[in-house]
Amino acid sequence: MIVIDVVLAIGVLALAWTSLSGENLFRSIVLFVSFGLLVTMVWARLGAVDVAIAEAAIGAGITGALLLACWRRLQASRPDPGGGAADVQ
Repeated sequence: MIVIDVVLAIGVLALAWTSLSGENLFRSIVLFVSFGLLVTMVWARLGAVDVAIAEAAIGAGITGALLLACWRRLQASRPDPGGGAADVQ
């Protein structure tokens, strides 16, 4: 059983590092949601099922959805790099 704990610990650290150090914003958001789900498994493994449910709902679910909605709004508000020249004939 110690192997499962070690794998979870390494996974949490790796996902946290890659989520924070990524240059692609969408990839970082997806990794953050994955991090939340892995932390949920850690809480469940520790026997704190109520905390695990809260982490899954708030940490991975709601926060991930809000971050993805913000990312989509940022993409929509970003100006066209071509200056719209492709529409002119």
